[in-house]
Amino acid sequence: MHQTKKGRQWFFGMKIHVGADVNSGLAHTVSVTPANASDISQLPHLLREDDRAVFGDKGYVNNDLKRHARKAGVFWGVSLKASKQRPLSDANQRFNHRMSSIRARVEHVFRVIKRQFGYTKVRYKGIAKNAAQVFSLIGLTNLYLRRGAMMN
Repeated sequence: MHQTKKGRQWFFGMKIHVGADVNSGLAHTVSVTPANASDISQLPHLLREDDRAVFGDKGYVNNDLKRHARKAGVFWGVSLKASKQRPLSDANQRFNHRMSSIRARVEHVFRVIKRQFGYTKVRYKGIAKNAAQVFSLIGLTNLYLRRGAMMN
């Protein structure tokens, strides 16, 4: 585990990266990294061979990966980044809004982990123990999200 600075505030802990199915919202791949690891470094580990679309927030912006995905026929739905020199146009803002509404299905996994299971802070000192807890919580989350279908 590691510390990182966001703005003027320091955080200690880890990040959970989840690859999820857009249609069902179930997590298929999980990666746990220290807090100072970049999001884009985990993207290759979250993708599967049969994925036809990639959705992510601004932390997953990478032009090389975008070109490779488009050559492979994969839809690249990663939010566009603005800068002070180049603000987003209205069309780009609409694109980001559409992509974030699709990505909300994946974010639902994190809501269940935090609210249903109460996992908001790391409990253990090492990343291995916390990762084991996260993997079991992801499995429980998938069961929780499919509980209605399992009852039938």
